[in-house]
Amino acid sequence: MKNKVNDNFFIDQLIFRLFLKKIIVKPQDLYILNQPEKYRDILLHVLAVVEQVVPEATLEYKWKIPFFYLDKKPFCYLNASHKKQFVDVAFMKGFELKENQQHLVADNGRSMVKSLRYSNLEEIDNEILISVLKEASKL
Repeated sequence: MKNKVNDNFFIDQLIFRLFLKKIIVKPQDLYILNQPEKYRDILLHVLAVVEQVVPEATLEYKWKIPFFYLDKKPFCYLNASHKKQFVDVAFMKGFELKENQQHLVADNGRSMVKSLRYSNLEEIDNEILISVLKEASKL
């Protein structure tokens, strides 16, 4: 990660957000909070970036993972793969993206979805993440 931030900042931010909204903790928040620290830190960072770059996206819980929706359509999802030891930030229309293709992964026979994958917080290049989010949100 190019801009190192205090690891506890993201956890504090999520807890504060939940407190301010006076909501019951939702499954998508529990998914993130219950992850081992390695994955939780990545997920919280990506969550914060998505909320800044695509504020109109809503975070829901579908197919047992956090899913961002735009205009009531699936936009991207977050998946912590403990077995493969990475976090998948998967874009539903990944094959339609023109920029940053060298950073996007498509495997397991996926024909539409492409992902940014992170094994640790330091791997996150915010410029690439932001660029992909901006382009994907326009599709």
